[in-house]
Amino acid sequence: MVQGVHPHDIGTLLDTRGIAVRSGYHCAQPLLDYLGTGPTTRASLAVYNTHDEVEQLLGGVSHAIGVLR
Repeated sequence: MVQGVHPHDIGTLLDTRGIAVRSGYHCAQPLLDYLGTGPTTRASLAVYNTHDEVEQLLGGVSHAIGVLR
């Protein structure tokens, strides 16, 4: 969780870089409310993702946080 940054804003900025993520409650709103986290931004990785794609995701998240803080 990034204090003061909404997950939808992170998702939007990642989308502008061609990085697909999901933002919201992910069909788990009661659980997320119970945990006190609220909505999140989620990346789904699998065995076919490359090292470069993971690096692109990490760079995009770092950029988004820098822009939104």
